Amino acid sequence: MGKLLKALGAGEALTRYVGGAVRDDLLGLPVSDVDLATRLRPDEVVERLQVAGIKAVPTGFDHGTITAVSDGHPYEITTLRRDVETHGRRATVAFTDDWEEDAARRDFTINALMADPVSGEIFDYFGGLGDLEKRHVRFIGDPFERIAEDHLRILRFFRFHARFGLGEPDSAALEACARRANDLMALSRERIADELLKLLAVEDPAPTVRVMLDHGILKPVLPEIEPGSWTRLKALVEAERECKFQREPLLRLAALMPRNAEVAGSVAARLKLSNRARKRVACAADPEIPADTRAAAYRLGVECVADRLLLAGRATETKAISRWHLPRLPITGGQLIKRGLKEGPAVSRTLREIENRWIEAGFPSGAEFEAIVSNSLAANFR
Repeated sequence: MGKLLKALGAGEALTRYVGGAVRDDLLGLPVSDVDLATRLRPDEVVERLQVAGIKAVPTGFDHGTITAVSDGHPYEITTLRRDVETHGRRATVAFTDDWEEDAARRDFTINALMADPVSGEIFDYFGGLGDLEKRHVRFIGDPFERIAEDHLRILRFFRFHARFGLGEPDSAALEACARRANDLMALSRERIADELLKLLAVEDPAPTVRVMLDHGILKPVLPEIEPGSWTRLKALVEAERECKFQREPLLRLAALMPRNAEVAGSVAARLKLSNRARKRVACAADPEIPADTRAAAYRLGVECVADRLLLAGRATETKAISRWHLPRLPITGGQLIKRGLKEGPAVSRTLREIENRWIEAGFPSGAEFEAIVSNSLAANFR
């Protein structure tokens, strides 16, 4: 990191830490991604990195962003910018030498903090330190204007409140988000899904989701999620804690869905989730839990049945089924043929019959399984 900072003129006040890295460090949280803001123009950044022998990737050159790969770690370096014109999700920018002007285009006060890499001095232009101390998430400037510049900021506000906020959300921000909720319809469903799953990944998103649903934030884009569904999410978070399970954003999304696999699957498809994610959300949203949970897990998958049990608040059974190793049917069609069964439809029919009896018997092995095979073969030889 020292080599990179030297190349970027940190000792000459040309480059600062910015955003999440500063915020998280001040909160005593682990810092994963380090972003840098610089007065250097993109071509100067590339030139300096090359001279220092540091790999430079022009990930967003036209918008001033270069990714440096130093000691195997990526660092995003962005030239100071000011907005010339905004378009809901895109902005026309111009480069600047003014640190405050760059900070002003960021979303929340706690995300606009900067730090000098050499002295450690913190630069706070909009009261971010005070908001950080109070754990208060607040837009920089007029919330209506900030949302108009970038509609995704509606969801980002609630995600950051869920992660960092204490108490009630900022009233001005909440009013703006509620009044501009229809702006979410202009966003791609992939972006909505990505931001929503990030929100659901925080330790306890239920109180924030309740506020969102009470104010109709998700109604324009996800009308299927009913206002009272936050209680299922709350119960799931509590069950996760009881079982000491890791957070599963997809399962938490399923908790918000109507108890209908078809509807939940349709919503997951509209959000452009992967096929695997769609199946999980749909399966978890189905409220049916067969009496024989191991048989159900064999047919539907352990994950699906565990999800349904956890959503139903059956923590002990969830733990048990999660630890269960799915058995494999101890015989194949080829082995049945070797035992005299004629090739053709009879093989698959007999195999299905054996499998069904094996499941009903509780997945036995040894002599008990051999008896199932013998009886099925005898029936199909006739």
